[in-house]
Amino acid sequence: MSIRNTILVRVYFAFGLIVLLAFLVFGKMTKLQYVDGEHWKALADSLSIQEREVEAARGNIYSNDGSLLATSVPEYELRFDAMAIPEEGEEYFNLKVDSLAIKLADFFKDKSSRQYLTLLKQARNKKQRYLLLKRNVSHQDLKRIKQFPLLKSARVNKERFPSCLITDRQNKRILPFVNLAARTIGYKNVKENIHVGLEGAYGEFIDGKSGKRLMQRIAGGVWIPVNKDIEVAPVDGSDIISTIDVNMQDMAQRALEKQMITSNADEGCVVMMEVKTGEVRAVANFMRDKDGVYREKFNLAIAQSADPGSTFKLASYLALIDDKKIDSSTTVNIGNGNWPIYKHTIRDSHAPKKSIISAKRAFEESSNVGVTKFVYQAYKDNPDQFTSKLHSFGFGKALDLQIPGEGIPLVKSSKSKSWSGLSLVQMAYGYEMKITPLQTLTFYNAVANNGKLIAPLFVKEIRHLGNTIQTFQAKVINEKIASDHALAEVRGMMEGVMTEGTGRSVASPLYSSGGKTGTAQMADGSRGYGARRYQSSFAGYFPAEDPKYSIIVVIRNPRNGYYGGSVAGPVFKELADMVYANDMEMEGKKTFKAVNVGGRMPLTLQGSKEASKKVYERLGINTVNWDTIARGEVDTSTRGVPFIDLKYKEGIVPNVVGMGLMDALYVVENAGFKAHVTGKGRVGIQSLAAGQKLAFGTAINLELK
Repeated sequence: MSIRNTILVRVYFAFGLIVLLAFLVFGKMTKLQYVDGEHWKALADSLSIQEREVEAARGNIYSNDGSLLATSVPEYELRFDAMAIPEEGEEYFNLKVDSLAIKLADFFKDKSSRQYLTLLKQARNKKQRYLLLKRNVSHQDLKRIKQFPLLKSARVNKERFPSCLITDRQNKRILPFVNLAARTIGYKNVKENIHVGLEGAYGEFIDGKSGKRLMQRIAGGVWIPVNKDIEVAPVDGSDIISTIDVNMQDMAQRALEKQMITSNADEGCVVMMEVKTGEVRAVANFMRDKDGVYREKFNLAIAQSADPGSTFKLASYLALIDDKKIDSSTTVNIGNGNWPIYKHTIRDSHAPKKSIISAKRAFEESSNVGVTKFVYQAYKDNPDQFTSKLHSFGFGKALDLQIPGEGIPLVKSSKSKSWSGLSLVQMAYGYEMKITPLQTLTFYNAVANNGKLIAPLFVKEIRHLGNTIQTFQAKVINEKIASDHALAEVRGMMEGVMTEGTGRSVASPLYSSGGKTGTAQMADGSRGYGARRYQSSFAGYFPAEDPKYSIIVVIRNPRNGYYGGSVAGPVFKELADMVYANDMEMEGKKTFKAVNVGGRMPLTLQGSKEASKKVYERLGINTVNWDTIARGEVDTSTRGVPFIDLKYKEGIVPNVVGMGLMDALYVVENAGFKAHVTGKGRVGIQSLAAGQKLAFGTAINLELK
């Protein structure tokens, strides 16, 4: 074959391959377009367009008195769509972009106007549609930003230009009262599956239902909303009405922290319940940080299972009396306050004045020897009779609380692996068992509630859009834990503690109360009880004749003293005193006669007329001539100053001299100013003269005298 023919064969062969390849490509394209087209279109859409969840606004948590304990505040991420203005609106964009840069620089103060201008123009040149402007912008700030040039829609020469602003809403959870009942309110961490407090327990109600929004991926892997509006709007969560009372919670936290500082303790808690309803009005927990500051890091009240110590003696005496083993007058020989048994010695904290004392006196003085001898003699042949009685009192079983994290209780029986000959004796005064402070308080509350044992209640109602969708009442665990006779006997003994026994230093002359002090040694890991670390506690109720509130206080490892009466007792007294002072109906309504000596009427500090009238009416003072007081026709030289109506104008400095702090803060802050307070008492000096017109947020110093 000639060279020419050889070349032609090769050319034809190559051409044939090209034609064949072209047919194959054409065939493949046809298949992709018409046979597999729908599949690949769907796949492309799934990669470039996604449906994403839009978080719903979580429901609020309210206190029993209507105060807001937890709420969701919307925060926004602001983005700039540089191509929202079409190319034919280039002149309009260039005309307004300088003004927008100046506005953004002045508002955020994080960049200069020149930097913002460069950023915005570069976004326009690069045709960016999702430029980040700012994160964590509040709703109030967003309202102002929406009025900036280019960020609001505008009509120019009959042509309407859309806004260049894209907002991405996120919800930030805040606690208006900051640390008030923080552990009880709790939190929810979905990523780590952590559910704490009411936030965690009622998440299915609080969370609401997420919405849906279509997002599209553009150049650079950035995702932007397909539409300005959300496709499926989220449904906001329901509100939780808790049993916590803000004022009582504040009192409890202040009283506990104060005493922990005084006693130099490591951790402590206090819980207050309403006796008849089981509603928890206050629960405070503090642990000391490495820096020495007390913070609420762990809910000790519901989670800390430990030996309760002498506060458990109430259960031992109630069992003894209800089983008719003893009564309050039965005597016991405590000798010199030491009782050797099973190679162990039970000791009283103080040497007794008398060797033979009654059961009532042994309880009042918290004699360890007295209660252990009573229990041992009564139940040594049948210890399960004693342990079964304790279980009927509710001990040894979880309370099934409305919030998670309850400590696991432990009350032994003779069948327990760790049972020994000493166990019955040790249990009599609160050892060899695990009980949380709230479980102990629940028992004390039952004694105050005429034997009705009810589980503590933290949530009383769930509401959605203002409508009640579910209510809760305390679960009754046992209608009657003991006979009326036994309950009356131990209540009398508890009142004796406050008048004749270890609690007399914290008794009040204004109201009666019943209580029990407790001091227990704390085990320290492998070192056991040798480290001499103590838990001080106090549990009781008030007023004794018609109990309304029950309280338990537990303070662990105090270094300045360790007896329950001197360490934990003061918290009980301070909290009970403050609650009593604020509850005019606790011992029935009292009528006071208004005293008018020398033309003087009891006057309030300068403040709200309506508040003053309410106080006078509650005190039964119905003869006040308000017009006379307002005209200054009464002698106020020794009674303070008369009331005024709380009036203020926004932006105008008010006159708050003579007011109490609460009224002064109300007026100053509503007028638009920021108050800084020093001193104690009522306002004596204010740094800004009244009547001036000043900018919102201007600071005003208030000196109390």
